[in-house]
Amino acid sequence: MCPPRPSPLQNRVLPTGEIVADRARGMFTGNRGILPFINGRLCVSRWKHQHWIICDLKHPKGRYHGPMPARAWTPLFFLDEAVGLAAGHRPCAYCRPNAYRAFKSAWHASHRGADGHKEIDQSLHHHRVNRIRAQIRHTAEGAFLPDGSFILNNGMPHLVFNNQILPFSTNGYGPGISKPNGPLMVLSPAPIIDVLRAGYQPILHHSAANVATIATQRSD
Repeated sequence: MCPPRPSPLQNRVLPTGEIVADRARGMFTGNRGILPFINGRLCVSRWKHQHWIICDLKHPKGRYHGPMPARAWTPLFFLDEAVGLAAGHRPCAYCRPNAYRAFKSAWHASHRGADGHKEIDQSLHHHRVNRIRAQIRHTAEGAFLPDGSFILNNGMPHLVFNNQILPFSTNGYGPGISKPNGPLMVLSPAPIIDVLRAGYQPILHHSAANVATIATQRSD
């Protein structure tokens, strides 16, 4: 008889900013410092510093310390880069230097201020969470939201992509509908929306392109 599968750790990040237990791994990892666990579940802390980053699954030097190391950063996992951005993270300068430089360039173009990683992270942190650790959300006109943004539609997170909104799940995106006009509830922090408008293109899960193509074919 096969032994039961161990319960997944609480380390999957959602576009809503929540961190949940889920078996889906995702395309990217990242961290916010050393977050303690008890029996596979996070304790109170959701970050230990303001440098929230999105990293490649493979360390540049090929090292891997496991999903719950005792003395290292605690890996979190994202379906794709757009999810990480919606949760308030930015590309890691060490393991994703090209993405970080592109992000930094778009930040500088859209904010015209200091663009060192400390300044970027401090600015982002003011738009990530409030004093009770709840995600800070804002409204914006749907017609002007760039691809890679996340919104709430009927209470569920949706990715803006190719003039559609695609429902999110930890395993990928579902069939989309036309992007609504008018004011929408936006999950991605306001500075991230500015970076996306300035041309930064996050890496998306392959399901986004698949379902968007199918929807376009059906409408033709």
